[in-house]
Amino acid sequence: MAVPLLRLCSFSLSPTPYTTPSIFHSFNPTTTFLRFKLHSTLFHSTIPMSQGDKGSTKSSSMTPYEEALEALSSLITRRTRVGDVNLEERFNVLFEYVKMLDLEEAISNMKIIHVAGTKGKGSTCTFTESILRNCGFRTGLFTSPHLIDIRERFRLDGLEISEEKFLAYFWWCYDRLKEKTDDKVPMPPFFHFLALLAFKIFSAEQVDVSIMEVGLGGKYDATNVVQAPVVCGITSLGYDHMEILGNTLGEIAGEKAGIFKHRIPAFTVPQPDEAMHVLKEKASRLNVPLQVVNPVDARLLDGSTLGLEGEHQYTNAALAVALCSMWLKMSGHLQDTNLEQTQHTLPEPFIKGLATASLQGRAQIVPDQHVNNEASNELVFFLDGAHSPESMEACARWFTLAIKGQDQTSFHQKMDNSKFSTEMVKMNIGERDHKKSTQILLFNCMSVRDPQLLLPQLMKTCADHGVYFRKALFVPALSMYHKVGSHALTPTDTNINLSWQLTLQRVWESLMQGNKGKSTDAASEELKDDMGMSANNFEHSAVFPSLPVAIKWLRDRVQQNQSTRFQVLVTGSIHLVGDVLKLIKK
Repeated sequence: MAVPLLRLCSFSLSPTPYTTPSIFHSFNPTTTFLRFKLHSTLFHSTIPMSQGDKGSTKSSSMTPYEEALEALSSLITRRTRVGDVNLEERFNVLFEYVKMLDLEEAISNMKIIHVAGTKGKGSTCTFTESILRNCGFRTGLFTSPHLIDIRERFRLDGLEISEEKFLAYFWWCYDRLKEKTDDKVPMPPFFHFLALLAFKIFSAEQVDVSIMEVGLGGKYDATNVVQAPVVCGITSLGYDHMEILGNTLGEIAGEKAGIFKHRIPAFTVPQPDEAMHVLKEKASRLNVPLQVVNPVDARLLDGSTLGLEGEHQYTNAALAVALCSMWLKMSGHLQDTNLEQTQHTLPEPFIKGLATASLQGRAQIVPDQHVNNEASNELVFFLDGAHSPESMEACARWFTLAIKGQDQTSFHQKMDNSKFSTEMVKMNIGERDHKKSTQILLFNCMSVRDPQLLLPQLMKTCADHGVYFRKALFVPALSMYHKVGSHALTPTDTNINLSWQLTLQRVWESLMQGNKGKSTDAASEELKDDMGMSANNFEHSAVFPSLPVAIKWLRDRVQQNQSTRFQVLVTGSIHLVGDVLKLIKK
């Protein structure tokens, strides 16, 4: 039975008094941070190198931050995710790393909200963090993946961690693990290290609440070293990472439910019957009080709108409200009064938190400043990292509504990075009256995904709302998955293997053939369409050898078709979304 949100939200706020600690809390400033101190602009005095520190062995041409990212990249394994890795054994080693970093007591004292799921984990965690921050608490948020900068994964009070603090905590963890690991217990892999780093950052920064997003699955995820979270949440479940989590919704739900802990309260959202049955069974075994929450009623927002766009966000918002309310209650900040009898809206801090939440790469609209002048918006990117059939449908619904909104009125661009401010995208009414809008799809997905499930869902949902793509562009990955930082971008390589992109193109062309005659006149408008830069051009699609080449083609089309506004949906991969952001914000 679903639980009323207002009943969950009865509370009296009394945040723990907080004094900002030094970033050197629990550190040895003369040895552990030597590498950081030698380069950091925080320090102006010369610090002698201790005999125990080897110092930097990297080229002096690298910045301190680049040096840290180079070390972090060394932890990325090139082996496949499955087959040669025993997930349980690798998970158990995590507790050894926790001991090496002296984090056992720190983690046990942290007030953690732990969130797993297939779709909406990042959005739910973002809503949750924003609500509790607006309630007056000091927050720590760990999410994945990052889009542009690794520091996006670690947020303190809603802002990504500073470069100085990141370097300090990074080298403290890295050097200690380097010293204590060996052939029997080697350095932790990339994501395990990041999770450990998050625990170190949040404990040292003495946050009131830590919101931890599961990276993959739940049972064997690195964040699951948490033995006693305050509350757990499971977002919408669907088919994803099946090569690891299982081929049925029941198997996937079982892995996600691995974050449940004995008698620790948990919440979820409406799920398919097969998944819900498993969640309830797992909860029953552990005496977990599991409650189901329904989407937030917009009337509870008292005229405000959610900071994250899309119908599906009302479900994520409801889960966030439930998690925050339970956290407040379990932490001693929630009084046992019934707001449902006295008002018909959520508490003001909850409304503000939901309304001001922001997250890059999810239902995000970014005009291309390279070609757009102050008033025209000829090239606008609509970015969403959807990569499952269910999320692809939600993405398509959002896109169809968003482009109609752009054609009719001005809109806001929302950014979740402190370096980018919210801006109004101005439109010239006179030009808008005679400009035509053309929709372009820019797509890539990992080869473990099934394009026969993703692309038809996207095309059908858009068509159901009267939106048809003039052209679909398929590009290879730009980022190197064994690197982080500026060096993660590969140079343009015309000899790159495009076999996967050609496969995606064949799927799209087959779908277009099956839908012949159903498209509108607008979708088949002729464009000045020089495809000399493409590797393989068909009537409805093209494969490009690299993302930068595809972006250049789009910009050239804008110059050659000045009576047309280009609306580009970027989806299929959160990595693709991140790469596009890196390029268009240069």
